[in-house]
Amino acid sequence: MSGPKSGSALHLAVELDGDGSHPSAWRRAAHAPDRLLGPRQLARLAATAANAGFTLITLDDGVLPPGTAPDPVGRIGAVERAAFAAASTSTIGIAPALPVTYAEPFHVSSQLASLDHVSAGRAGWVVTEEAGPEAARAWGRPPVTGAAERARESGDGVEVARALWDSWEDDAVIRSVATSRYLDRERLHYIDFTGETYAVKGPAIVPRPPQGQLVVLGRPDRVPADLLDVALVEGRDLASVTGAAAAAGTPRVFAEVEVALDTPDATGAERVADLARYAPWPDRGRLRHIGPAGGLAALLAELSRHVDGVRLHPLVLDEDLPVLSRLVLPDLSARRLVARPLPGTALRTTLGLERPANRFATTAVPEEAR
Repeated sequence: MSGPKSGSALHLAVELDGDGSHPSAWRRAAHAPDRLLGPRQLARLAATAANAGFTLITLDDGVLPPGTAPDPVGRIGAVERAAFAAASTSTIGIAPALPVTYAEPFHVSSQLASLDHVSAGRAGWVVTEEAGPEAARAWGRPPVTGAAERARESGDGVEVARALWDSWEDDAVIRSVATSRYLDRERLHYIDFTGETYAVKGPAIVPRPPQGQLVVLGRPDRVPADLLDVALVEGRDLASVTGAAAAAGTPRVFAEVEVALDTPDATGAERVADLARYAPWPDRGRLRHIGPAGGLAALLAELSRHVDGVRLHPLVLDEDLPVLSRLVLPDLSARRLVARPLPGTALRTTLGLERPANRFATTAVPEEAR
């Protein structure tokens, strides 16, 4: 389980949804607004993050568009974007955000298992929630009201997805031309889940993911810690973050940090002030660094004593990501404080997580040997 650390190398993740964490980030983007939904922008950002040495990119999502007037923003589904990023990269992990407040866990688990196959074992899942009543109307479902009810749906959804990933044993697929058998049906299993609001029998329609279980990331106050691989912890100051990290109770802990860095054209504070003319930078209760790259590197070095990784949320991707890749990560690399993924390595392996055994595994003789 997680606990205090002593300056070990950090795994760095970066959120690449939209043009940045500020709702008006598109106003400072280095591309025309209509390019946001094209493939080249995501490919460029993913390649920059991979070349810089980030462990993981994440892609936020939800059933509703993320922006409201005067900053409407559209988005393509996170899983579809993640699959494209997987095909255009070879080392970096890719974790789309998928809420299961209303979505069917059976379909979510299938999408994510497929992503793990496409990425050759580099996929993760950021578990989020749909909190607004508009989401319920979009799904045509009764609203799930209250934090406890949403947490129940998230917990049930992750439990179902994990069980479905195990519903195919690793050697269930035979592909035997000689016997004309594709599957050993004895190695497919019903999960027989019954929760408060739905039941799922299974098995899955996608073979077990290459990692066995995808890396599941989420907030431990919204998803039971025993269902998470990585806790995402927040806090407005270092003491709050380190306290949350110590209490997380998960194998790995990532701190959430928002950044607005000084660039050659403007300071971070000037850029925040410029965007504040259009909309405030929402206070999400996260640690925030506004200023020079060296200050962020120092903050991350301090965090490396307490957490396993940090997920960065840049103010404007086109402005902050180049500074991160040219100044911050090289600084940390020189001090051996950043962990870089290796080619051909699964995300679980990169994070030092074991590939879990299949809960349904048997010692039965495969059909092809009978």
